[in-house]
Amino acid sequence: MKMKSAFIYFVDGSTAQTATIPDVKAKFKRYTDMTQKTGEQLGWGYAEAAFPYVVEDRPEGADQWFLLKGKDPKEYKYMVVGVGSKEADGKEKHYIQVAIPESATNGDMSKANEYCRYLAREFKAELHLFNGRIQYFQPRKP
Repeated sequence: MKMKSAFIYFVDGSTAQTATIPDVKAKFKRYTDMTQKTGEQLGWGYAEAAFPYVVEDRPEGADQWFLLKGKDPKEYKYMVVGVGSKEADGKEKHYIQVAIPESATNGDMSKANEYCRYLAREFKAELHLFNGRIQYFQPRKP
């Protein structure tokens, strides 16, 4: 199965230089908590709309990736969130990868972009989106 991927790279100025699966899950937990509180203030179930996935751990992906599986398969299928590193310019470059299948719905693509931006903003990292564009969230020197 072919997948599209977005990468969140840790760079100089990021709040961390690496992330683990528990770190990423903690960020998603914070995201759901924030949307839950927003929903309470609005008197609406915003948390369900903001995070329509269930976190699912698979034994083959232990400590490398986890699955976000859609609660309503008609609207949201799934996405895979993982961590890793690669060699670049003689240094090890750590990243978070968000992958969606080619059969993903428009909702999956929208949520994946939203979650990537959230994670990049939280870690003050460099985001390489699915369409190849790059967004910088790290503080840059003038």
